[in-house]
Amino acid sequence: MTVQKNTAPKIALALAGGGPLGAIYEVGAMCALEESLQGLNFNQLHHYIGVSAGSFIAAALANGLTPRAMCASFIENDSAPSDTFDPSWLMEPAYGEFARRGIMLPGLALQVAWQVLSGRSSLLRGLERLSPGLPTGVFSNAQVNTQLARLFSQEGRTNDFRKLKTRLTLVATNLDSGEAAPFGRPGFDHIPISQAVQASSALPGLFPPVEIDDQYYVDGALKKTMHASVALDEGVDLMICLNPLVPFDATAPQLGKVMQRGMPPEKRKIPRIVDGGLPAVLSQTFRSMIHSRMELGMKHYEHAYPDTDIIWIEPDHRDPELYLANTFSYAQRRHLAEHAYQQTRQMLRSRQTGLSAKLARHGISLNHDVLNDPKRHLCLPKKAPTELGRAIASLQELMDDLGHLVAAPTAAKALH
Repeated sequence: MTVQKNTAPKIALALAGGGPLGAIYEVGAMCALEESLQGLNFNQLHHYIGVSAGSFIAAALANGLTPRAMCASFIENDSAPSDTFDPSWLMEPAYGEFARRGIMLPGLALQVAWQVLSGRSSLLRGLERLSPGLPTGVFSNAQVNTQLARLFSQEGRTNDFRKLKTRLTLVATNLDSGEAAPFGRPGFDHIPISQAVQASSALPGLFPPVEIDDQYYVDGALKKTMHASVALDEGVDLMICLNPLVPFDATAPQLGKVMQRGMPPEKRKIPRIVDGGLPAVLSQTFRSMIHSRMELGMKHYEHAYPDTDIIWIEPDHRDPELYLANTFSYAQRRHLAEHAYQQTRQMLRSRQTGLSAKLARHGISLNHDVLNDPKRHLCLPKKAPTELGRAIASLQELMDDLGHLVAAPTAAKALH
């Protein structure tokens, strides 16, 4: 396609989900793209689309936060207290949901017992009747709304879609209809941005559905993985898509160290996915299903929108770093963001011939000096700890674990 010289190209950015890990990857990748693509300001794009964890990144970019600022806030936690967002907030148990459902259980149990003992229902059928008493989510993501509302209330930012200087669409799924809900579009733009992010990232089973205007919403990835068509249907010249979630190819040669020091030897490599047990099998299954759907979607986009250049960026399937990560560890967050940053730089170098031609059509070029600089880092390596420092760090990890064990029963008692 050809862009008229006197017309600024319309550029859109679509960010898929992937939990806290996906957000970490996208922050690292965005930092690499920001400094490597000359002529492109990621805070002044025509349209931002965010799904699940990608909705957090999209909302922040539309509000003027640079990728580096997000790294300071989300990864390093060294920004001003008002700008800090800690992923550990997502690990707060859904006590309210437990309480609401728990109140229903005694009555349901009595009904089941009466029906089973009277011979009116089988035991299996009776147990099914207990379903309304089961919580719809394990953790609460209410802090997403609370903390982002605080973050977007700072001067120069807004929590109102209608006051943004650009288009922002955050996609959730209406639980009762199964239809996509494009928050930010007409009819959906009165919802606070922070609440739209909460709804878009409410992964079923992990977080309870989010109630908005007497409707319940869950993760936007249930309908589509990327939802780039929201911008493509309006007409854009260049669409940049970031997908952080890919299946891991355990049969391919590994590209480097699998995990950082301190991890047990049995986790330093995965000869087979099955060796990781049920969590690894479920993770690989989920990733494969999501990715195959995205591949079909991207092929459709290329045929349905031939006048739009589409750039698709995602992790290397052979790289185990992102597959085995603990996203709630501070040290791991820094390491993974740096890894995503360096991996994206490597991808840009390896694809520079094809990318250069595509980007040039929109007035964008690769900064080869930056890409070829081996000394560039996102998160500066920390000095190697002394023996005493390592001992203190180990003790701190132990104290944190004990703290969680003590806090859990204490919080449970508070409900009674």
